[in-house]
Amino acid sequence: MKLTITRPDDWHLHVRDGELLKDIVPFSARQFARAIIMPNLSPPNITTAQALAYRERILAVLDADTDFNPLMTLYLTDNTPADEIIQARNSQHVHAVKLYPAGATTNSDAGVTDIKKCYATLEAMQQQGMPLLVHGEVTDPEIDIFDREQAFIEKVLIPTRQAFPELKIVFEHITTRQAVDYVLSEDAQYTAATITPQHLLYNRNALFQGGIRPHYYCLPVLKREEHRQALVAAAISGNPRFFLGTDSAPHAQNRKENSCGCAGIFSAPLALELYARVFDENNALDKLEGFASFHGPDFYQLPRNSEQVTLQKQPWQVPDSYPLADGRIIPLHAGGTENWQLV
Repeated sequence: MKLTITRPDDWHLHVRDGELLKDIVPFSARQFARAIIMPNLSPPNITTAQALAYRERILAVLDADTDFNPLMTLYLTDNTPADEIIQARNSQHVHAVKLYPAGATTNSDAGVTDIKKCYATLEAMQQQGMPLLVHGEVTDPEIDIFDREQAFIEKVLIPTRQAFPELKIVFEHITTRQAVDYVLSEDAQYTAATITPQHLLYNRNALFQGGIRPHYYCLPVLKREEHRQALVAAAISGNPRFFLGTDSAPHAQNRKENSCGCAGIFSAPLALELYARVFDENNALDKLEGFASFHGPDFYQLPRNSEQVTLQKQPWQVPDSYPLADGRIIPLHAGGTENWQLV
């Protein structure tokens, strides 16, 4: 059995920087035509000039015949000037601004401490049609880690939407039924959401099967089964507010497997195959193309891709690891068998 769809895009991707780029970027370039590249480097990309320089470093590691377009983002801070949004829009290569609540995830220490400090910048974004991408978790230590997405909706997202009713917002890597409900609400007219393969495939039990499993640890953390089911229902619904965003986040094996392992799941080598498994298992393969290839560019007001890719239903074994600089990196479902393969 074969399935041919319009070449998809990844609307949430980490590829790191420096020597790691050459080992990481080709995985995504093989499957996707474009990808929204996250700006949380160290130091982060807070200016258009930094984002454009990063784009050139990404392109430099690709073969000359590789057609892959990195779509850049800025890292929002308490002090991002409104003028920077105009520069970003005029650059033609910066397509969004990312909100990391300070301390929420990897390299987020320079993130936003109070969204109200960014209101002038958000007003400029609303005027320019520049999407705000949100890591939707609060960082209050009094709030349980499994409740931080729901608290973000109530404390940050709803007030921001009320203040900027026409600001385009992408609720990144949603993980809960409450997030699905919010995106579907009437108040969320200019809101969309990305959904990762890990949050569609696994609940939080995956973190503890036979011991602590660090390669299933990401932020936002995996949630209960009821939330996973809500995400699957949203993804296969055909609703254009939901689209593909892997949040593939590479960390070397030794940085994951230690006493304080990094958050992030590396799905780039088999991302499209993982999504195909979800849609196949839910008898919704006819909805995969919309989710993977149409809804994202439509929301970002970019043209849909004209090329196609083909997946074939044939068992294959996922490698246990891949080389990364002078070490190794472990992919999602390492050593397991997948039934769909990009050909």
